[in-house]
Amino acid sequence: MKHYDAIIIGAGQAGTPLAKKLAEAGKKTAIIEKRLVGGTCINDGCTPTKAMIASAKAVYQAKKASALGVEIGSVKIDFKKIKQRKDDIVEQFRASSEKGINNTKGLRLIFGTAKFSAEKELTIALNDGGEEMVTADWIFINTGAKTAIPEIEGLDEIDYLTSTTILDIESVPEHLVVIGGNYIGLEFGQMFNRFGSKVTILEKSSGILAKEDQDIASALTEILTDEKIEIITDVKIDKISQDKKQLHLSIQSGKTKKNITASHVLIAAGRVPQTADLGLENCGVKLDDKGHVLVNEKLETNIKGIYALGDVKGGPAFTHIAYNDYTIVYRNLIEKTKYSIHDRPVPYCMFTDPQLGRIGISEKEAKEKKLNYKVALIPMSQVARGIETNETLGLMKAVVDADTKEILGAAILASEGGEIMSVLQMAMEGGITYDRIRYCVFAHPTYTESLNNLFMKLDK
Repeated sequence: MKHYDAIIIGAGQAGTPLAKKLAEAGKKTAIIEKRLVGGTCINDGCTPTKAMIASAKAVYQAKKASALGVEIGSVKIDFKKIKQRKDDIVEQFRASSEKGINNTKGLRLIFGTAKFSAEKELTIALNDGGEEMVTADWIFINTGAKTAIPEIEGLDEIDYLTSTTILDIESVPEHLVVIGGNYIGLEFGQMFNRFGSKVTILEKSSGILAKEDQDIASALTEILTDEKIEIITDVKIDKISQDKKQLHLSIQSGKTKKNITASHVLIAAGRVPQTADLGLENCGVKLDDKGHVLVNEKLETNIKGIYALGDVKGGPAFTHIAYNDYTIVYRNLIEKTKYSIHDRPVPYCMFTDPQLGRIGISEKEAKEKKLNYKVALIPMSQVARGIETNETLGLMKAVVDADTKEILGAAILASEGGEIMSVLQMAMEGGITYDRIRYCVFAHPTYTESLNNLFMKLDK
């Protein structure tokens, strides 16, 4: 039985850099990966989807180029080439990540499935056969999450797609039904609609983006429906069946019953942590009622020396949060700092077109907290850069403290919304109040320059 100073389970966006840094700090380290180095982000999430979304954006821009005086004619896609480009980028990123691990002195990469057999002991079912037992002083769980499969009659009898398997289809679906009207479902829905699919989005709540403010959700709903995407809300799916040619869904929307025929169904109704097969009952690590690993503010579980990072621990399920988890744990253990996850900023961006960049609290949250706040809002149709580039869909919105003039949060539904949001995040980090941004000198003509006009709305 081999003993290590540190073992990381899962070579995702927290596990891989942590393993390398621990090894570079002189710790004898192993990282165990059951599938592919790079985790969800590189293999099934950010990298492949954003590569394909870029292709979908090019289709859309080509079709609307006539508004800019450019006549392109018929626009055709080569889906095999789109998929190949995506696969090549994923392979490039994955190979680079794996090479980085293999070139790190004192770090061993093990391909296999790890399971706790005692508190600090793991049994690994090796991918190439056989079994190995290892122990460590520190163990880091970075096993991520997977698609949540809802309980729907007949679902287990059909060939449904997930956010992972849809990346491997060889042709554009004729009619794609997306179950779930949040970030994953909306990105895929718009993408395949632009590739030529008929798309229907089914959402169980009263509207898409249930966690966002109503004006943001309504604006995106209008944008998507204008692209001929069908959005059905208040949905209960009674049954799904399949014959040789098609899928059949029986649904209820409010009091209305409806039957939908589709070629493909994508499940995008949430994610669940991958903890079921870790044997955590053998080491005593506690889980919440949804299966997430419970951690304290320094990401340590109830068992000293066992930590959890990334999506498996619950909370915001974003790559950048997982990466920040790594930096907190590493600096605390090796550099003896005292960083915690308490009150850290949680920015995120949904890559629909236009993008939705978010930071801080929403207006809905400000209202629930009974804060003395004000809202600044400007439609993109009033943004000079947007008008010049024909990117006028969406809006900029900020929530500010009426007394201190601090920025409490922002939602930017706009072309390059994530980049604009990041400027406001930096202002929030630096304590820069909205009145200073109101008169700040930004380069003209940029999207960010319109933050002057956004906060000008608060002059009265």
